[in-house]
Amino acid sequence: MSATHTIRLRPWQEEALAQCLAWWQRDDADKHFLINAAPGAGKTIAACAIANALLARNLIDRVIVIAPRTEVVNQWSAEFASIIRRPMYRVTAADGDIASLDMDVSATWAAVQGLSNEFKRICDANRTLVVCDEHHHAAVEAAWGKGAIDAFVNARYVLILTGTPIRSDAKKTAWLAFDDAGAIEFPAEGTYTLTYGQAVDLEYCRPTTFHRHEGLFNVAIDSEVINVSGAKEATLPDDLKRIPGLQRALNFYTLACTPQYEKDGRTINLSGYQATMLHVASHKLDETRAAMPDAGGLVIAPSIEVAEYFVKLIEIVEGTTPILVHNKVPNAEGRIAAFRSNPDKRWLVSVAMVSEGVDIPRLRVLIYLSSALTELSFRQAIGRVVRTNGPHDETYAYVVMPSFETLNAYALKVEREMSASKRREPGPPKTKKCPKCHTECEWGARACSFCHYIFPERVSRTRECPECHSANPISAKKCVDCGHSFQAQFHLTLEEALRAGVIARGMDIDEAETREGEALAADVRAKILKSGDENLLRLLKTFPPETFGRLKQILKEQ
Repeated sequence: MSATHTIRLRPWQEEALAQCLAWWQRDDADKHFLINAAPGAGKTIAACAIANALLARNLIDRVIVIAPRTEVVNQWSAEFASIIRRPMYRVTAADGDIASLDMDVSATWAAVQGLSNEFKRICDANRTLVVCDEHHHAAVEAAWGKGAIDAFVNARYVLILTGTPIRSDAKKTAWLAFDDAGAIEFPAEGTYTLTYGQAVDLEYCRPTTFHRHEGLFNVAIDSEVINVSGAKEATLPDDLKRIPGLQRALNFYTLACTPQYEKDGRTINLSGYQATMLHVASHKLDETRAAMPDAGGLVIAPSIEVAEYFVKLIEIVEGTTPILVHNKVPNAEGRIAAFRSNPDKRWLVSVAMVSEGVDIPRLRVLIYLSSALTELSFRQAIGRVVRTNGPHDETYAYVVMPSFETLNAYALKVEREMSASKRREPGPPKTKKCPKCHTECEWGARACSFCHYIFPERVSRTRECPECHSANPISAKKCVDCGHSFQAQFHLTLEEALRAGVIARGMDIDEAETREGEALAADVRAKILKSGDENLLRLLKTFPPETFGRLKQILKEQ
């Protein structure tokens, strides 16, 4: 079965296709070709075009696609079938004999290890093109990388796709060599590169504006008040330096990721750091939806606890319920699909499920509070909100993030990749688009001039200056009238500051383990006391309740 379907390509995709085919026609060429293109630029379509051309020339029989997670594999299967018009079977680790399937297949990187022999059988029996998406997952020293090398050693061609090619841990990846500076060392003829800045200038991706969200945390410890900001590390007095883990806990980013409640410990603090982040992001989403009525926002949270906190916070602030996805939510992929297709849903809140490869073109606003602080993860997250949504899309992507050295440095690198004209943040919108008939209307219009659609009332998102009481834009850093600084100060107790985890008997235990340990404690203590076993009783005294969650996990792994 050959493919001769014509695929409409962007100029860069046509160039990549031509360069790839020319590379593989050389007698001495490596069978690998690398496309290093910015997230959102259209690598999937470029790969489909290459597969289509090889099939049309009768150079391959089968196509295998490997992607980072199930949602991305599902996207690949759907797009491949739509573009090339060949069915693609989605393989899981539970599948057995896949080599006998007379069709193209896709799988996650995690599935490759267990199915390595099956994939090798396919490549041995067929002229196979292997497409490796988000290639940084294939570290040579890790199981996924070793599995990929073994599985695809006899592939006819290997197409490597990446938007963030250098792993944060500097480990080598399958098939690619790196120089001492950590940059890919691969022949220029076998590599096609499209930077994010180039993709923005060519209008394949939307420009990004960064809101560096500042704040000052005042943490009360007995009679001491420790000031924590993103500008510099907290200074501890000598008598507090002895507390294990305190310096790490009093970290600006850690506190920025720590939910803030009122004194009762249950009521969400609507003046807290996360709430002020949401106010800024909601205002920007309001403005963006004026030009792009279906625009959506994404919260990348560091933990399930923080994600659930943001769901409640959004419900209170906006009166709408966001869609929540994490690895313990049933049918997470279905929830992501529901958000993608429902323009009325404003927010998607995620823990490590919408960080790379997931294609939701209507996403435009990102609140970044990820547990991963690598440049790779940061750029992958930005890639979720920069996809162009049609030929007339003039919107900007907007990232709200804690203002501290690490993220500021990453953001500055991204900004410098864009041309000067693209770095300027657009002013307030002057018009808005009717979501029903798409007519451009005056910003203050109550109804569409063409179809008479009634626009919903806009929520006023301004901040009042405590000094002169004048109204200011929600994102203003100082009063436009009197110059009063709006740097927010957040007052915490030591217990609140340590909510991200605890230090128990020298063990660094995160919040999820702490809560699990506390939940287990009563039952475990009762059973040990009932047993009367002296050794277990001594163990009970040695390990505080906070450690029981960690202990349970260790015993599970044995």
